[in-house]
Amino acid sequence: MTITNFKLFLISTFILQFGNLFSQQWGEYTFYSLKGTNTAVLLDTNGTLFKTWTFPTADKTGYSSYVLQGGIVLRAVARAGNSFNGGPICGQVQKVDWNNNVLWNFVYSTTTYCTHHDICPMPNGNVLLISYESKTAAEVTAAGSTSSIIMWPDKIVEVKPTGLNTADVVWEWHAWDHLSQNVDAAKSNYQTSIVNHPELLNINYKTTKDWMHVNGVSYNAELDQIAISSHNLNEIYIIDHSTTTTQAASHNGGNSGKGGDILYRWGNPAAYGASGTAVFNVVHDAHWIPKGCPREGYIVGFNNNGVSTTKSAVDFVNPPRNGYNYDITLGSAYLPSTYSKRYPCNGYTSNEGGSQQMPNGNVLITIALSGNVYEIDSNGNTLWSKTLTGSTAKAFRYTGCYVLGIPAVPTITQNGNVLTSSNTVGNQWYLNGSSISGATAQTYTATQNGSYQVKGIHGASCESALSAAIAVNASGITKENVASSIRIYPNPSNGIVQIAGIENNENISITIHDALGKFLFKTPFNNDLNLSILESGFYYITIRNNELDLITQKVSIIKP
Repeated sequence: MTITNFKLFLISTFILQFGNLFSQQWGEYTFYSLKGTNTAVLLDTNGTLFKTWTFPTADKTGYSSYVLQGGIVLRAVARAGNSFNGGPICGQVQKVDWNNNVLWNFVYSTTTYCTHHDICPMPNGNVLLISYESKTAAEVTAAGSTSSIIMWPDKIVEVKPTGLNTADVVWEWHAWDHLSQNVDAAKSNYQTSIVNHPELLNINYKTTKDWMHVNGVSYNAELDQIAISSHNLNEIYIIDHSTTTTQAASHNGGNSGKGGDILYRWGNPAAYGASGTAVFNVVHDAHWIPKGCPREGYIVGFNNNGVSTTKSAVDFVNPPRNGYNYDITLGSAYLPSTYSKRYPCNGYTSNEGGSQQMPNGNVLITIALSGNVYEIDSNGNTLWSKTLTGSTAKAFRYTGCYVLGIPAVPTITQNGNVLTSSNTVGNQWYLNGSSISGATAQTYTATQNGSYQVKGIHGASCESALSAAIAVNASGITKENVASSIRIYPNPSNGIVQIAGIENNENISITIHDALGKFLFKTPFNNDLNLSILESGFYYITIRNNELDLITQKVSIIKP
């Protein structure tokens, strides 16, 4: 072995054996809402409670809940008095803001349809709902079923909030419009071959009232497609959302050219008469791996009995996508023949479960039955875990910037030596431009002479620009009254500014910082300050007397 190869061997061995030591958690907050409760929480990465939302007493969480950007909770609510029964019936969807105010509370439940299980927030502000719709025994047999029973096939509905309790249905897809059967040529949906029509659902495969039991829905904005998972048929389906509602009821139109027909299905080839191994054995939580994450574009399902009847799995599938369609050899099963990647779970659930894929390759896994939520790295090493007292369908990890937004630049108020930031969530205090270790509370008691500033902090990496400085002397007496006599003008300027109101310029200096608080340069005092070397933008001018800031003013430079 050459020296070079030996070095490579050592490096590879080190990475394989010790790489997990450098694995890090992703994001700052874990969010969940326990089913059957009227609260939702954020935990920090130490598992400590950071925030609790409290919802109206009667509005218990029915299945999944999400945080929208800015700290708004979108949740499925288990509404009392629905005509449908079973689990998890919801019938209601709700948005609640950071301060527990209900922004939207919409009921989608009648004697003929009712929402259940998952919901999906969309980039346009609309929401996708999973809904049962009731079909009579006569309708079922007319559709070609050999079973004369009431059925609850699923539909996917997109609703647009229009008021506190109202919404418009702007798009629908019905499984009932995409059926096949090969038993009675005189009835609807007849096809001589089931396997040659994988775009359709065989109504005679595992026919029951709660036939599909769709439990997961997600949206891919780049493809304008929807993924859903079926508990009872053990499949994930992809459908085209670029259609109109009329096209979605047909076999033509949309980006795919196939209307509302199934574009791709995976997990159980027997459901459409194809040969192959059934990989899914009760599947939940169909979704795509998001853009920017490892294996982006793969489809993910939580496989309840994936490893065994006592051990679940998270399975990744790399679909054979071809533009807006998916390749298949008719008569055969969709590829791949098995999962592309699998993470065996730290336990088992017979009902809800889910996962979230993160940009650094980590995965957050939820096992509802045991109440276990945990984060693993790309090698399967557990980095974080929390055992909940209760059941949640899915938990999610979010960054501080996503949940709380980028903090506004704080202002400082003063009472003697006590300085208070206007930012109530998180802060970092600075003295003479350097951060003060451990000074992260909303208030800070100044103990030495100098110039104090503060940044608003949300999470580990989301922070504001530095505030304007406030000067404090050793006894806590401010110099802020000096500001009334000092004038820095014109503002905005072309780069040449005047400073008036300083009679004795001995020991006076001027420092310049950019809009983010970064120090640029320091110069001796001059009534005529030339900043023409700077680009157009906002800057902070600080006038200092020795080590004590007298005034900081934000100025705008606009170059002609």
